Amino acid sequence: MPPDRTSAFYEENAETYANRARSLPKRQLDAFLARLAPGAAILELGCGGGQDSAYMLSRGFDVTPTDGSAELARQAEMLIGRPVRVMLFQQLDADSAYDGVWAHASLLHVPRSELADVFTRVRRALRTDGILHASFKAGEAEGHDGFARYYNYPSADWLSALLTASGWRNIAVEESDGGGYDGKPTRWLTVSAQR
Repeated sequence: MPPDRTSAFYEENAETYANRARSLPKRQLDAFLARLAPGAAILELGCGGGQDSAYMLSRGFDVTPTDGSAELARQAEMLIGRPVRVMLFQQLDADSAYDGVWAHASLLHVPRSELADVFTRVRRALRTDGILHASFKAGEAEGHDGFARYYNYPSADWLSALLTASGWRNIAVEESDGGGYDGKPTRWLTVSAQR
């Protein structure tokens, strides 16, 4: 996350954010997990309150949860009962360590100028044929929400072109309508891609 109001928001509101009423993205989680072998190694980038990690762990997967906020990581640790690594996406340095990367509503905070590098780091962290799941709030230009959080707001075409240029294969972008923490109607882009 950029060192601005985005980071401060998650640090200052960690408990409220982590414990908010949130529907698990079960359809996307199940589709992602169905593409992986039982017990596969998964890296979660931006685990927030830990609910998605908890679900994947309950299904028998080997999950490594991470978050850029130390306070949110603490909240997630209380839920899942295991350590959560405090790490910015730009600090990811793993090499062929995971079968899947789950980045649900997290990479949307990466500055556009740094997103290609982050995608390259994620791709390197995956084993051959590893799977990426990521979701973004759709748009045409970067900006901030009502909480002053930064978003890269990509279009489907922009995102597909960036992933293609970063060497990803089997890229699929699904668009859907939903909401967000700010309660506003949101157009979502859900991406899956393969190393």
